[in-house]
Amino acid sequence: MALIVQKYGGSSVADAESIKRVAKRIVDTRRAGHDVVVAVSAMGDTTDELLDLANEVAPIPAPRELDMLLSSGERISMALLAMAIHSMGFEARSFTGSQAGMITDSQHGAARIVDVTPVRLREALDEGAIVIVAGFQGFNRDTRDITTLGRGGSDTTAVALAAALDADVCEIYSDVDGIFTADPRVIPKAQKLDHVSSEEMLELAANGAKVLYIRAVEYARRHGVLIHARSTFSSSEGTYVLGEGMKNPRESEGAAMEEPIVAGVATDFGQAKITVAGVPDVPGKAAEIFKIVAKSGANVDMIVQNVSATGRTDISFTVPKADASAALKALAGDQAEVGFASLVHDDQIGKLSVVGAGMRTHSGVSATLFEALSDAGINIEMISTSEIRISVVLRDSDLAEAARTVHTAYGLDGEAEATVHAGTGR
Repeated sequence: MALIVQKYGGSSVADAESIKRVAKRIVDTRRAGHDVVVAVSAMGDTTDELLDLANEVAPIPAPRELDMLLSSGERISMALLAMAIHSMGFEARSFTGSQAGMITDSQHGAARIVDVTPVRLREALDEGAIVIVAGFQGFNRDTRDITTLGRGGSDTTAVALAAALDADVCEIYSDVDGIFTADPRVIPKAQKLDHVSSEEMLELAANGAKVLYIRAVEYARRHGVLIHARSTFSSSEGTYVLGEGMKNPRESEGAAMEEPIVAGVATDFGQAKITVAGVPDVPGKAAEIFKIVAKSGANVDMIVQNVSATGRTDISFTVPKADASAALKALAGDQAEVGFASLVHDDQIGKLSVVGAGMRTHSGVSATLFEALSDAGINIEMISTSEIRISVVLRDSDLAEAARTVHTAYGLDGEAEATVHAGTGR
């Protein structure tokens, strides 16, 4: 008998039939003799619909009340799923995030988990029940308020529960069959990976791969949780995300786990570029600029500074599109103090990233990338690298073609097209 934590995303529980399908999968796992804890997201696009409703009644919704509203979506899902399991003859108990012991800080809309005390979940498991937990939400002890964890919060809830309960595996279910060498909606011939390292998955998630959220992968790596990414809509074996020292459960004893040179190609259409033009080329100016950006709450990704020929230089950097307005406003407010000439905002960009642990020990990986883009006539605007990643910024209109070209150049294309069951990736 194993303890298995399962997470089902919005597309997996989009309607009544989908909920019954998920309930059957959970019951089948219980019939196999395993204890089961489930973290569930809100149905379909419920969270987005609630956000739209909130914005209709208030231009800037109060953060506390917004969390109260948004957390209701997962409570609906958990109760309906528990009802469906009951109808199949199995005991199921649903719990809100606070009832499940998900303790967070007080940051509404983007709370961080500080502790998990799953006392009631343990009691329910000991009494033979299947446990259903509302994902995406928690409780702050100081304010005694409900909080939400932000996008991908249900993934993080599942991993945190798996860590606290010492589960054997955390199964993350979505509408694709696992983790692919690229987004199958962008590259239909992307291949499903049997396994990927948590280090590679962190880079893929940080650079646009949406099948797993970066906070969940970070939490899993820190707490030694084995993640198994699978599809709600098929019996495919999925993909294991292996932390340091973990063995692939599908490998035979003593088999070597060889690292691929390139594990995948990630695309990100959600970036904007800001150029601070005419910056005095003296020590300390870059620090001033990025302190201002940091205070605005914008998360800087890639940075490029031009060579100075006139005593002034240009500094370009990328941020999420949603953060660009705040960063521009903050910089404009301090323009006279910093002494730069102008600001340029460009939201027609895309980021392409190539990720692979084998880059550490194989030469020519960057040459393959740049040659493929050159042959396709695609211009590169910015470049950033890490030990196992190369990222480039391109025109957003070129990003899909660039991804297909690079995917082919690294020999990642499969023979058959990948299946996306519900069309969203979640």
